[in-house]
Amino acid sequence: MKFQKYQALGNDYLVLQDAALPPAPSLVQQLCHRQLGAGADGVLWPVPTAPAGGFAVRIFNPDGSEAETSGNGLRIFARYLWDCGLVSGEPFAVTTPAAVVQCRVLAGGAAVQVQLGRARFDSSAIPVAGAARAVVNEPLQVAGRLLHITAVSVGNPHCVVPLARISPALVRRLGPLLERHALFPQRTNVQLVRVLDAHQIQIEIWERGAGYTLASGSSSCAAAAACVRLGLCQSPLQVRMPGGLLQVQVAPDYSVTLEGPAQKVYEGVAAAEDLSP
Repeated sequence: MKFQKYQALGNDYLVLQDAALPPAPSLVQQLCHRQLGAGADGVLWPVPTAPAGGFAVRIFNPDGSEAETSGNGLRIFARYLWDCGLVSGEPFAVTTPAAVVQCRVLAGGAAVQVQLGRARFDSSAIPVAGAARAVVNEPLQVAGRLLHITAVSVGNPHCVVPLARISPALVRRLGPLLERHALFPQRTNVQLVRVLDAHQIQIEIWERGAGYTLASGSSSCAAAAACVRLGLCQSPLQVRMPGGLLQVQVAPDYSVTLEGPAQKVYEGVAAAEDLSP
């Protein structure tokens, strides 16, 4: 099986090139394993039966589960299509299990822009257990600590936690507890957020099905939308992560647009034994 490996601010994905069927969870786990496989934060499978005039992709986490969407994954897939000569500098549609999104490759491939759609805070859309409500600045006791969470869907679920101080160690401690908290029946991605000023935030990320992550596009959008909703920031925002910077615009209706780099790292062929069930 041929693949190309791309990275977006240290968040890396394998794009499968000749797979007629979606990869089994065991194959995804093998391919993503850092010591036993090619190593990646996920796998992108270009769907052969894409809608006319567009493209489709399915996104898999390294534990083999499927993600509804991914901001970095979509930027990588858009750059892959551009590298293959399948798209130009004009906007084009990509279908994911969550929605149809608009993508555009800018500046000769130096940046990719993705319109992820509208961020939603209502519990039924995320989903969050309990009574129907907007989950905004809601108190939650976790590991003996009182947090105030804002839950967001940008096609996939997120739990945003503003704090005065954040660190990789703290998100590694709180992230797994929040990811699998009973509030989130489909689990959730987690972002710890520190507001730097009206247009800049810093985040640490724990991704559902992946764990600690250097960068995430959907996490950046969710955190930015939550900070605007809470009145902590104004659009546009720079989102600072260990892997680098992303730009996020939050429209008045909370539609989010993400922009940042994505680049090819290498290409390869998975050995036959890696493809065995």
